[in-house]
Amino acid sequence: VRLVESGGGRVQSGGSLRLSCAASGFPFSRYTMNWYRQAPGKERELVAGITWPGGKFNYDDSVKGRFTISRDNDKNTLYLQMNSLKPEDTAVYYCNARHGPMNDYNYWGQGIQVTVSS
Repeated sequence: VRLVESGGGRVQSGGSLRLSCAASGFPFSRYTMNWYRQAPGKERELVAGITWPGGKFNYDDSVKGRFTISRDNDKNTLYLQMNSLKPEDTAVYYCNARHGPMNDYNYWGQGIQVTVSS
């Protein structure tokens, strides 16, 4: 199983970035997919998710209206479009895949840094 994030970097406040997560080694289309982030000194938090089954979208209140999660099941890739970025969005962003009633299958990417300067 592999989850490989890309697209991170440094951007000025108000700018945009698009993160990608390339998945392999598991049936991507049948997994709930999430983006988490962890800022220095803080706990990891859920930013956005797409559930399976059902395809329900979930967003943390802090990113609603600015971030958009999407998936391409043909390409086994998860995306996070981040607009109107703020310095408080600075964190390491992680791709997460989950499946099963007790999240029996729970996979993580290595994380990618996003830095927003004021």
